[in-house]
Amino acid sequence: MPTDKQRRQAAQRHLQKQLERRAEQTARRRRNLAIVATVVSVLVVVGAVLLLTGVFSGDDDTENDTTAAAETGACTYVADTSGNPDLTEVDVPSGDVPTTGTRAVTMSTNFGDIGLTLDQENAPCAAGAIVHLAEQGFFDNTNCHRETNSPNLQVLQCGDPSGTGRGGAAFDYPTQATGEETYPRGTVAMANSGQGSDGSQFFLVFGDSLEGNPNYTVVGTIDEPGLAVLDSIATNGIADGAADGPPAEPVTITAMTVAG
Repeated sequence: MPTDKQRRQAAQRHLQKQLERRAEQTARRRRNLAIVATVVSVLVVVGAVLLLTGVFSGDDDTENDTTAAAETGACTYVADTSGNPDLTEVDVPSGDVPTTGTRAVTMSTNFGDIGLTLDQENAPCAAGAIVHLAEQGFFDNTNCHRETNSPNLQVLQCGDPSGTGRGGAAFDYPTQATGEETYPRGTVAMANSGQGSDGSQFFLVFGDSLEGNPNYTVVGTIDEPGLAVLDSIATNGIADGAADGPPAEPVTITAMTVAG
């Protein structure tokens, strides 16, 4: 039979072993936690580096592409079936046009370049039509058939290859006018013969015009060098000294170039 002293010594040894095991477990847990913390820190640093270098840029690229690319919407372009002999047959636009941002177009003439900025947000159908026709070369080597210089209408009108004022591209689309339009100097607007008959004819405003007549789609603006060109055209006057008619010196669009 073990004595009391021997039992106490055995209990002490058992307790010591328990304490040692607990100390070892505690140390192991601390090591494991330290390893995990190190791994997490490394992953955080690596992830940050990868994000900065664009390795995980798939979602961001998609978002950026969506932001950079113009949104598109549908416009209704309808082939003209009136039988008008002055119209020019062209491919009708698809109707899927940009509805945000602007588009720069250079209208080169025998008097100089006229820079246009088309408003794709507020006049997407008109802007889409001009871009489509310009890319087809529709306007190239055509004359601006009408100039007016009256108190309420100071414009140069273009976009009719027939030169008659009755022609244009053989398709129509809705007029995008809210009824609040104004036409100050520097405006580009679409000509029409009534609501819903917009086509290829447009007019460039070189003097404030059409007060109280908000029936035309405002499609864009003219840059300052372009206005200087229009001023030089206006200085030459109108044929036969009239207030409305062909320019005294023919104005020819040599090219319409769309940026981008």
